[in-house]
Amino acid sequence: MEITPALRDYVEKRVGKVTKYFDRVGEITVLLTVSKGRHIVEVTVPVEGGILLRGEEATMDMYTSIDLVVEKLERQIHKHKTKLQRRFRGGGFKADMVKDESRPVNTAAPDDDEDYSIVKTKRFTVKPMDVQEAIMEMNMLNHDFYMFRNAENEQVCVVYRRTDGNYGLIEPGN
Repeated sequence: MEITPALRDYVEKRVGKVTKYFDRVGEITVLLTVSKGRHIVEVTVPVEGGILLRGEEATMDMYTSIDLVVEKLERQIHKHKTKLQRRFRGGGFKADMVKDESRPVNTAAPDDDEDYSIVKTKRFTVKPMDVQEAIMEMNMLNHDFYMFRNAENEQVCVVYRRTDGNYGLIEPGN
């Protein structure tokens, strides 16, 4: 879609509000799309400590979608404010942000003897944390799973949201 100067200014003003909560914010990514009459706004905000805030909203009006996604991001920040402040005061964070390397999509149908195509690779620092912190991070990112290094045993683990609304933990076998 074509971005008008008024829409660009509105996005910068509204999404820019998120920066007041953090000392250092990486490059904010805002994706505006229109699909079947629905105006979809996706926002990703990398902040200090390697944390990613992410929100997505879809309504029949682009300005409403922008407002709702900013509210969602602010709710994420306020919900976890105390835990984040405690962690930031403790220090020990590296300024590594998530690195995203995209590769072109292979549109050819894969044959049985062909390798599967990797269309996207993400690299990030796997920080030591306890299971509760990992679940908090997963919920902040609005993801269904989150990989982390378990502070108790130094193993790389995955927490995930189950279909029944509870959480699961995947640990490597010994």
